Amino acid sequence: MRTLSEPFSFEEEIKKSRFIAHAMPVSSSEEALGFFSRLYEPEATHNCWAFKVGQNYRFNDDGEPGGTAGRPILQAIEGQDLTNVAVLVIRYFGGIKLGTGGLVRAYGGCAAKCLRQAPQVEIIETRTVICSCLFSEMALVKSRIAQTEARVTDEIYTDTGITMTLEIPLEQVSPLEQVFINLTKGKGQWYLPDEIGPL
Repeated sequence: MRTLSEPFSFEEEIKKSRFIAHAMPVSSSEEALGFFSRLYEPEATHNCWAFKVGQNYRFNDDGEPGGTAGRPILQAIEGQDLTNVAVLVIRYFGGIKLGTGGLVRAYGGCAAKCLRQAPQVEIIETRTVICSCLFSEMALVKSRIAQTEARVTDEIYTDTGITMTLEIPLEQVSPLEQVFINLTKGKGQWYLPDEIGPL
């Protein structure tokens, strides 16, 4: 799956109506709705939108005939195998009615063109790992972590060493765990917080 690496906008005129599409990467439905309210243009005829975050999705026709705006925008997102994306399509009516089929093509087409041109990135699934080691092993452990795509998101120093929270690409978790075990001679602690049972 892919998402956008940055916000992107696209504009076109269809039978004298102006269609402006704004697309943005989002990580939650709240972020998507915030994006729509920030870019909402009250003087426009319609502000139609859709978003998809994981299995979550919503769309809004904003007064256009049901199914002619929000759903086609959502289909444009899904058609390009994207997720964690919000798209707002603003319409300024130009005096010529498009009909339901024309509206579906206009909203869906404008959203699709915007998304096709927007910069996209692969979504890399990661796991959170917490590991602890002694001060004597810290420099070596940190140096090896820095050579991978893992990110240190938190560090807590104790009397004897350090506890680090790491964000690691899924396929690198096992190999890095083996490296960590070797560097700490099996004495370091390594665990996935979501796998800890009730205490």
